Order: sequence, then structure tokens, then C-alpha cells
Amino acid sequence: MYRDEIILLMKAVDFAARKHKDQRRKDAAASPYVNHPIALATVLVEEGGVVDVEILCAALLHDTIEDTDATMEELTDTFGEVIADVVQEVTDDRSLAKAVRKRAQIEHAPRLSYQARAIKLADKICNLRDVIECPPPDWSLERCQAYFDWAKEVIDGLRGDHPSLEAIFDRLYERRPP
Repeated sequence: MYRDEIILLMKAVDFAARKHKDQRRKDAAASPYVNHPIALATVLVEEGGVVDVEILCAALLHDTIEDTDATMEELTDTFGEVIADVVQEVTDDRSLAKAVRKRAQIEHAPRLSYQARAIKLADKICNLRDVIECPPPDWSLERCQAYFDWAKEVIDGLRGDHPSLEAIFDRLYERRPP
């Protein structure tokens, strides 16, 4: 990696950490939220072989518009149009009801860019691992199963570009709660 790319990655880590600083995950441990985007970037590099700095930055930033006060303009000004556009692709519209947002992810998956598909796969991989290893304490077995099934519908719509990540997802899906 070139120096400028490393600087950009570190800037994305810092930005995500600052924006998510007061947030916690829904898991039983209530872990710091920033662990999630870092886990996505780690999955992409270590398990998916992804080294594209724009994908990795967008993975680190993937929930900033959706879950913090970050704006598209701020991301564009700080990280450039390409990274901001990929983040926008994987951002849910919080003005919609949860069921509508979930349906929209399924319907939108086939139209995602190559970069956004990698991030969506890593996101679902990390989320399935979280549900397997440390599910939210208020989630019933049925809700865990429903999450796995919904995630599979999303991933089934974007298959073809990242076979190694798809295989990881499939292995995790096989561990779906009984």
C-alpha cells in the first residue's frame, strides 16, 4: 500500500471512531460500536483478500450516515466522491419503517456496485457471527432465525462478484440457529 492510501485508511478509522464514540452494539456485551466497522474491514482484507483502499474506507464508514450525524457532504469533502457514493449505496433510509428498509435491502442488492457488494457481504458475515456468538439478549430464537433468513435473501441477490466472501457467508448460514 502507498503512504497516501494508509493515511486515508487511518483517517477513515479515526472518523468512524469519533462518529460512533458513544454508540454500543446490541450484543449481550454491549461492545463499542466502532468494533463493527473495524471487523468488516478486517473480514474484507484477511478473509476476502480485498485490498482496494476505497472499499476498505467505505467499509469503515458504512454506518456513519445511517447511524450518526455524519452527512453525505461531509463524507464527500473528507474522503472523496467514490468512497461517499459507496457508503451511500449501503445506507438504509432511516425515514422508512424497519420492515420497509429490510425489504428495500433485498430489492436493492442486485443493483449494488462491486464495491458495495463486498461491504454488504462483510456486514452480513459480521452480523451472523455476532448472532451466533453473542446474540442480543432480547432476541428470541425465532428472531435470530429470521435474521439469518433475511440476510440470506439479501446476499442471494448480490452473488457472483466475491466468491470467497460468499462461501464464508454460506458456511455461517449453515450454522443458523435450529
